[in-house]
Amino acid sequence: MKKSLIALTISASLLAGCNSAGQNQAAAPKAEEATTEVKVQTESEKLNAFFEQVFMDSVMRSPQFQTYLGIKKDYGKWDDNSEQATAEELEITKQNLAALKAFDYDALDEQTKISYMLAEQQMQKSIDNHKWRYHNYPVNQMFGMHSNIPSFLINQHGVKSLDDANAYVSRLNGVDTVIEQLITGLKIREDKGIIAPSFVFPHVIRDSQNILVGAPFSEGEDSTLLADFRKKVDALEISDDEKTALIADASNALVSSVQPAYQDLIDYLINLEPKSSADAGAWKFPDGLEYYNIALKNTTTTNLTAEEIHQIGLDEVARIHGEMRVIKDSVGFEGDLQAFMQFMREDDQFYYPDTEEGKQRYLDEATAYIDNMKSRLDELFIVKPKADLVVKRVEAFREKSAGKAFYSSPAPDGSRPGMYYANLYDMKAMPVYQMEALAYHEGIPGHHMQLAISQELEGLPKFRKFSGFTSYSEGWGLYTEFLPKEIGLYEDPYSDFGRLAMELWRACRLVVDTGMHVKKWTREEGIEYYVTNTPNAKSDAVKMVERHAVMPSQATAYKIGMLKILELRGKAQKELGDKFDIREFHDVYLKNGPLPLFVVEDMVDRYIAEKKGA
Repeated sequence: MKKSLIALTISASLLAGCNSAGQNQAAAPKAEEATTEVKVQTESEKLNAFFEQVFMDSVMRSPQFQTYLGIKKDYGKWDDNSEQATAEELEITKQNLAALKAFDYDALDEQTKISYMLAEQQMQKSIDNHKWRYHNYPVNQMFGMHSNIPSFLINQHGVKSLDDANAYVSRLNGVDTVIEQLITGLKIREDKGIIAPSFVFPHVIRDSQNILVGAPFSEGEDSTLLADFRKKVDALEISDDEKTALIADASNALVSSVQPAYQDLIDYLINLEPKSSADAGAWKFPDGLEYYNIALKNTTTTNLTAEEIHQIGLDEVARIHGEMRVIKDSVGFEGDLQAFMQFMREDDQFYYPDTEEGKQRYLDEATAYIDNMKSRLDELFIVKPKADLVVKRVEAFREKSAGKAFYSSPAPDGSRPGMYYANLYDMKAMPVYQMEALAYHEGIPGHHMQLAISQELEGLPKFRKFSGFTSYSEGWGLYTEFLPKEIGLYEDPYSDFGRLAMELWRACRLVVDTGMHVKKWTREEGIEYYVTNTPNAKSDAVKMVERHAVMPSQATAYKIGMLKILELRGKAQKELGDKFDIREFHDVYLKNGPLPLFVVEDMVDRYIAEKKGA
């Protein structure tokens, strides 16, 4: 049976069961006549059961998400990204939305009403956005299946048994199908005139070629994937003959599936590159401005227009420049802010050497900042994550094109900690004075705090735990760069300047993202704005502008989200006065999982009213 029919049958039967439950209740015998106790589900219980079924159905259609959740049912498979599978997913979503609307909203408890609203919104958005499914670049310097395949196998596919190792080999053998589907999608976009900007191609071609360097593709050390597989197999308690056989199987799969697939992708991209242009804004897409406005709304979960966001960015840049001048004067620097920024950008005291020792020192000190923050959490939070956090370097195969830092969530079953990745490819792009703020943002109390807690929440449907609202999560990340200052951290004024520099960077994003995608700024104009207004290295500016190009609207989430959190916190402080408890405010934000900002505002208003009543 096709996946869509399976899901629809489950949804329909579950809905029928929910409806018949009410009929059965009406026809139930009187209490004094009953011989057995019948538990009658409330409408909220029925709906939450429906959410659980829909979520698990989606998990079972995604072998990769299964792996993320620690489920090994389809451990040797990849997700189906074919056009047929995409069409089937759309039909499943339509059926699930129809099933959802059959529930009695008025009979739900308050928390389940929120779940209903979120599910309805997400399903409808998925249906509406289907028309924009090709308005993106599925391979680029930030992400894509070309880099996701090795990253997933290295970081997500654990090998604890012989079966796990064979599943790894099976996935290697399946790479040819994955890449074939990817190329099909790229060709559809090519026909529609949706081709990545010229600068994307060297990055993607180079990163794809890197996967084919080393044994068994050529002489020398093991390739990235064979080295990972060998390390995992060597750790197994199996015979040497079994290990040798597994390595041989993996080598054969790499040569027969991975190598020709990646070579096909490389060849296609080389032939596509001459058709690309330097144009980097979404305005170049078919109906590009409409697409970008929808993307802004989805990203920020607000109704702010591109022009309003652009102006907010300009205002915030001016404000932060003022705070930076105060620090400049406090350290006795003689010269204007531009000169101070240049000093911070170029002076060797602010950078560790580009050596293994320098890179390890960076990782050690970033870990120390996080460990110190862990000891202060009780001052700011009630709920805290159970999952551990580790600091890692970005892997060599993708460090040249990856962002400067990012976070990967822990496995829900506790088998994998949360990971803060620091990109140490170019140590001149990782100034020491930004290390503290970056550690707080990606680690604790930032992304690890929010995302790990979300996964660990009890009593919420799983779809809410694993939902994503960029302005919610990235707004929190930026807010938590500022939060430690309120308990006396950032004692070094240069480190505090680094905090402001990172906030300034996010304010500039509002200006440049809208500038590129609506005002038709060129890549070079975007780079110039960053270099002129921030102390960051030019390499940072280049990467950021190229990120804007391939992820329209995403970079606006940070500052818009942070500003909303500060606005709501200020409102609560003003109305509650001495009754305000920052730990409770943070609890309101974190204990309900990811939410659109307008729902967070409702939650805070409710908290204020309840606190006043108490």
